[in-house]
Amino acid sequence: MWVLRLLLLITFLLASSMNANALDVVRYNISETYPEAKQAYYIDLLKLVLDASSDKYGDFELTPVILDMSQGRASVMLQQERTIDILWRMTSQDLEQDLQAIYIPLLKGLMGVRIAIIRKSDSTIFSSEITLDKLKKMSLGQGYDWPDSNILRANGFNVVEGRGFSLLTMLEKQRFDYFPRAIHEPWLEIADREQLAIEQHFLLKYPAPMYFFINKDNRRLVERIEYGFTKIVNSGTFKQFFSQHPVTQSMFKKANLPQRKVFKLDNPLLSDKSRAILNNKSLWLDCFH
Repeated sequence: MWVLRLLLLITFLLASSMNANALDVVRYNISETYPEAKQAYYIDLLKLVLDASSDKYGDFELTPVILDMSQGRASVMLQQERTIDILWRMTSQDLEQDLQAIYIPLLKGLMGVRIAIIRKSDSTIFSSEITLDKLKKMSLGQGYDWPDSNILRANGFNVVEGRGFSLLTMLEKQRFDYFPRAIHEPWLEIADREQLAIEQHFLLKYPAPMYFFINKDNRRLVERIEYGFTKIVNSGTFKQFFSQHPVTQSMFKKANLPQRKVFKLDNPLLSDKSRAILNNKSLWLDCFH
């Protein structure tokens, strides 16, 4: 009997050692045709989280999968355990049912603080007197498979949908009147678009947590990301990363938030769990409280 117990103990110790020292390969998607500079934020954050978990889970290898996929297609591929191991998306109840969310907002709610890209020729239309009713009567652009499209439509906006990479061109061609973007997004997007400008007088605000998502069966990676992310939140490392990363560090000054009217909207796509974490002030920007 003692021999059997010894063998079981050795097997357990070997399995534990192999688990701790395993090289976790983590694959994420990057577009080849439409690369976005802002994706560097999420990749750098993912590396920071994985680094922080190395003491418990060992080494890792981050591997980009260079393939053009819509957000919806990437979610399906992840659910089917094909091609990628993790993605970052604004959440919805449906997405949380299909995939495992890591319930820490990657941008502290920033995705729900929206300023608009407009045509320069329409600057006078978007004056300091702009009202929510007027904005709802105008048309705005959003992506086909973006949760924002449904959020804004549920709040009474006239939403024109298109493929993400074509929306700026659609705006230039007057297919719609304005294009709400999270406040860290538009600066690089319109850098080479002389016809476009950033609207200066209003912002839309709704709770829109963006999470890392993982296949529900990939328990090791789920636990590893939860462990590492919680660790950098509690140590203050995440707060420092957020304030100093090139994608996010100067956005508040550029957006001039104190001078803008704030129109608060509801997000009917939030799950009960996502609504519950709205009360955790440490995870959100101050402007949400």
